[in-house]
Amino acid sequence: MILVGMDEVGRGAWAGPLVVGAVALDKKIRGLRDSKLLCKIQREKLAVKIHGSAKFVGIGIAESAEIDEFGLSQAHFLAYRRAIKNLAGHIEIIIDGNINYLPNIKNTRCVIKADQSVPAVSAASIVAKVYRDNLMIELSKQYLDYGFETHVGYGTPGHIDSLVKYGVTTLHRKTYKPIQVLINGAA
Repeated sequence: MILVGMDEVGRGAWAGPLVVGAVALDKKIRGLRDSKLLCKIQREKLAVKIHGSAKFVGIGIAESAEIDEFGLSQAHFLAYRRAIKNLAGHIEIIIDGNINYLPNIKNTRCVIKADQSVPAVSAASIVAKVYRDNLMIELSKQYLDYGFETHVGYGTPGHIDSLVKYGVTTLHRKTYKPIQVLINGAA
């Protein structure tokens, strides 16, 4: 049986996609832990090691428009399914948190703080974070005035300032309350 760890990043962001990582490790990788506890350089080095040695690495994305159309919970279900779409065989899945986004797949369970205790989940956390951060850095080249390379879509003071000055983009989650306030002119 292959153990697959899964975790998401971007849940609370105001712009950009929700990204889910799925990883089945082939061997132990030193230094794995929750991506939020690592600096950018550590995450990027570990992501290279993970991609180079894992049995499986999958990324699932739910775009901002899908989050707006289906809601955040349903977007999670989409992104989790997309992350494992190319995975076959006898698997056991551990999802970080307390919500099973893959209820139709047997041998799936949730573990709170699994990103701190299960290496495959830590690895999934890292690859998802690195993927999303790099995507937001690339998108910042199209949206020069928004600072996506710095705040990667989260609601920082700088992001708010950019939204007030330049308006809402197609990357923004228009159903999120802070973005709705700006759209409706109540800022």
